[in-house]
Amino acid sequence: MEEQAVSTGYRPRWYQRDIHAGLRRFSVLVLHRRAGKTVLAINALIDAALRCEKPNPRFAYLAPYQKQAKQIAWDTLRTYSRPIPGTRAQDGELQVTLPNGARIRLYGADNPDALRGLYFDGVVLDEVADMRPETWGEVIRPALSDRQGWCLFIGTPKGLDLFHDLYNHAVTARDPAWYGALYTADDTGAIPVGELELARRSMSDAQYRQEFLCDWQAASDNVLIPLDLVAAAMRRHLNPAEVAELPVVLGVDVARYGGDRSSLCLRQGLWCREVQAFQGLDNMTLAARVAVKIAESGADAVFVDAGRGEGVIDRLRQLGHSVVEVNFGGRPTSPRYLNKRAEMWDAVAAWLRAGGALPADNALRRDLSTPTYDFDAANRLRLESKDALRERGLPSPDLGDALALTFALPVQSRNGPAGSRPRLALGLDYNPYEEAI
Repeated sequence: MEEQAVSTGYRPRWYQRDIHAGLRRFSVLVLHRRAGKTVLAINALIDAALRCEKPNPRFAYLAPYQKQAKQIAWDTLRTYSRPIPGTRAQDGELQVTLPNGARIRLYGADNPDALRGLYFDGVVLDEVADMRPETWGEVIRPALSDRQGWCLFIGTPKGLDLFHDLYNHAVTARDPAWYGALYTADDTGAIPVGELELARRSMSDAQYRQEFLCDWQAASDNVLIPLDLVAAAMRRHLNPAEVAELPVVLGVDVARYGGDRSSLCLRQGLWCREVQAFQGLDNMTLAARVAVKIAESGADAVFVDAGRGEGVIDRLRQLGHSVVEVNFGGRPTSPRYLNKRAEMWDAVAAWLRAGGALPADNALRRDLSTPTYDFDAANRLRLESKDALRERGLPSPDLGDALALTFALPVQSRNGPAGSRPRLALGLDYNPYEEAI
């Protein structure tokens, strides 16, 4: 068959050309509003579909809702595929069939079960953070396996969510299968300076930073622990000798549901020595892991989440360990907080501001930087619940809860200097150089 050159009318800007050149099997593209994400993605689909030599090629564009997919991408798909001879567009199916038999179809992720069992050679996921959490890992990723298909994630930041995790992996993992790119309005020059200035004056600072500067943290001005505070703590290093005489405290958060992780955190003064997360462990196995950690670390105190940890607590006590159970929903020490969980998390924030050092762990970074806060009618600080986080498509902050548990009660080191006074508990008299939990 004789080849024929066809122009779809797509004229990529300089940064779009750079992106097309950099795309890999899994690519995460973060672009400001009105930068042409959809046009770029649709043309990537058309190009790949035309070049695909596999039998019955299948490609897809997914938005959080099918109606949204139609509004955003259907006209764009028809516009750029129309100049290709032999192309057929089916409005009812939101599908375009190209002359080589390749099909590009628009879907909504609001019913991910309807996508199970399909295969794809290439997929675009638009605003993946707004999709149901299982869409990528349980549905789309397996659908790409049979034919080694590719996926392009596109969107604008909306906080520390799945999209942020994917982008962070793409740019830090040094995995040749992944590519990540972020372009702000200042980078691309796609929007005139005068228009940007008008937008800046008519939008809140947080809105402008999110929509045009691709600021991951801007979406949540009421985040209790800002991302930059966590990032600074992960760059900080302490000499173990600086905390040698301070208590060693172990926090254990027990998984509530199948998707949650059981987590533990080991902290000594300003040094968070270690965090671990376990998926799918039964209570006896988790208790055994905790017992080993107690023996290895010589922990002065062990605080365990009482919400789902009864079996772990009982087993540890059977093994002769002194364990303190902590009820996250229980009464706080200070009346300034709605419950114990809010009090402990606020202590983590104070500890970080005082110079706390964290291990460089991506899951811990996300967990600490996602929960928001507000105040109830009695002006008590209230932390966003795990259920509310799930409604936003975010996982339970289990590693963050484990760290927070190390701030449950005052602890005095058994190995400290003779006559040393007990360390202070939570409050305005917090002293970072004394163990405050």
